[in-house]
Amino acid sequence: MSQRSVSPSSSASTPSRRRRRGTAGRTAPGPGLRGPEGQRAAFWSDSHSRLLVGVLHLRPLPGAPRWEGSMAEVIRAALADARAYAQGGAHALCIENFGDVPFSGGPVGPETVAAMAVVAAAIREAVALPVGFNVLRNDARAGLALCAACGGRFVRVNVHVGAMLTDQGILQGNAHETVRYRQVVAPGAAIWADVHVKHAVRLGDWPLEMAAWDTWKRGLADALILSGVGTGQPADPEQLWRLREACPGARLLVGSGITAENVGQYAAADGFLVGTWVKRGGKVEQPVEARRVAALARAIERLPSRPRRY
Repeated sequence: MSQRSVSPSSSASTPSRRRRRGTAGRTAPGPGLRGPEGQRAAFWSDSHSRLLVGVLHLRPLPGAPRWEGSMAEVIRAALADARAYAQGGAHALCIENFGDVPFSGGPVGPETVAAMAVVAAAIREAVALPVGFNVLRNDARAGLALCAACGGRFVRVNVHVGAMLTDQGILQGNAHETVRYRQVVAPGAAIWADVHVKHAVRLGDWPLEMAAWDTWKRGLADALILSGVGTGQPADPEQLWRLREACPGARLLVGSGITAENVGQYAAADGFLVGTWVKRGGKVEQPVEARRVAALARAIERLPSRPRRY
């Protein structure tokens, strides 16, 4: 049996702006998909072969050690990046409290959720792209609440099932609570879950394929994310193929280290979350540049059709 044959399955805006915002990134649900499940599936549009999701790394928010005291400045920087992503051809935005280091291993404070909601509202007024949330380090409940209040389409969850050893200590997934809470507040929001998340090591013998299968089928994640070891670090293309064969039919995203030069190695992916290379000089602390987003978008468009291996 080859390495790639392992599969657990064997065992107040204008009316025109409101219209654009309401339809961006959406298509009719596929056959048999209705209601919230159809809303989550419709995010994967036939109008683009692969998703390009721009990550908005917010500056430090109220309550964070590096908070500088001005929400106006946080919003200004976020809007500049959002507009650059939109101009460059991104399909969606993922809003992230990236500047709030050191991150909490548990629920974030209400001041963080409030600040992210204010930023999200400003972004939705400014650009027509769909938005989602990643509340670091692992507050899926806050992310879903933001989706409910701000019209978010997805949440990224770093540890959805199992447990990982991180710089916050042991992070433990809570798919049971997350999926049920989604049903109450934001049933149309998709859950995009990391597999062996970056800035972490797994606890015990938990093979990649089994972790992915559990996240997808037992955790009911709508998409799986594969990343490198840290922010801006490339994922292993071979691991992507392993996930593709272990989880046929799953939506797979690459969550770090994508560049216009290396994206060709990830043709098995359904989409990409990008936030480092698209910034000036490829530096995470710099602003997003529309020309770099556009270069990456062109490189993604040149990828061959996804292999029919699933």
